[in-house]
Amino acid sequence: MEDKVKSAVDTYRNTEFNCAQSVLSEFAPRLGMDEKTAMKVACGLGSGMGRSGNICGAISGGMLVLGLKYGMTDPDSPEDKKLTYQKVCELLDKVIAKQKFTNCTDLMGVDIGTEEGRQEAKDKDLSNKVCSKIVGDVARILEELL
Repeated sequence: MEDKVKSAVDTYRNTEFNCAQSVLSEFAPRLGMDEKTAMKVACGLGSGMGRSGNICGAISGGMLVLGLKYGMTDPDSPEDKKLTYQKVCELLDKVIAKQKFTNCTDLMGVDIGTEEGRQEAKDKDLSNKVCSKIVGDVARILEELL
């Protein structure tokens, strides 16, 4: 399990890929999605959905992972949707238990939806101090939920 966590964190820290991409790309291949497609699908979710500071991209990426594993594909199988929603709620509950928040602005303590907030986050190295930890937490939680 720690290999997946370390790999997701390393991707986040050592590349230009965002938090959502780092999480989804780590789990996607074993769930039937190639890494390149995972990177494209998750690209807009970073920094709280397109740098808006809303729900954390790592968490959003985690939700996509859960959808790949449990998601509903047959309209006659509503139990799959119910299970997916249950797993998403478990992910959120576990993140909130660890971090207290699910959106980037609260997690980082700065409004990254603004240029000033992004600069403050950069100056304080919040990407490494806060976001890397959350990427690791989400990857760990996903290992438990899959």
